[in-house]
Amino acid sequence: MHILLVEDNRDLAQNIFDYFEAKGYTLDLAEDGISGLHLAASNPYDVIVLDLMLPGINGLTLCRRLREAGKLTPVLMLTARDSLDDKIAGLEAGADDYVVKPFALREVNARLRALLRRTQALQGTALLRVGDLSFDPVTFKVMRGDRTLDLPPIPRKILELLMRHSPRVMSREELERAIWGDSPPDSDALRAHLHILRNTVDKPAGVPLIKTLRGLGYQISDD
Repeated sequence: MHILLVEDNRDLAQNIFDYFEAKGYTLDLAEDGISGLHLAASNPYDVIVLDLMLPGINGLTLCRRLREAGKLTPVLMLTARDSLDDKIAGLEAGADDYVVKPFALREVNARLRALLRRTQALQGTALLRVGDLSFDPVTFKVMRGDRTLDLPPIPRKILELLMRHSPRVMSREELERAIWGDSPPDSDALRAHLHILRNTVDKPAGVPLIKTLRGLGYQISDD
């Protein structure tokens, strides 16, 4: 999970980073509303954790501007205000959920995972496209241009993961965890499946979409 945290309290931000990085998540931090808006509008995050009270612009304004711009990334709002009016204001600004400070990080984690599941369920049947490559998650049909591609189950799953997160880079650990859970096979297994995927998707086309970023992971992009 790739999280954008917009929080100006450095101690709280550090606690959140420590907790979620230990779970294998990737986080970016913005310490004011203007920086948060720029990052949120420019990057494909899985979820945004957004403080209500921020320097620059506040969380309500930030969230409202994202929604007005068509950005649908799930937003979990953090607030020290627990009145009903404040909660309604956050939801009406476009937040998907909220937690009231002080909170338990376990609860934040549970709420983020619930938001991600809900979003994936809504997006789960949408046709995925990157350049001239398409993937239908309902029929499992893969096409590159006007050619239908035949992929084994694991390379097909890798392709789906990379396309759902495109253009974000997915680390080896993320891919292995998504495919095999906590019991991945030997270290060459992912490489072998990626080799099959590249030979099927990229080699006949001559224009590579699947990229390796050394030390970072893998990406599918037509850029």
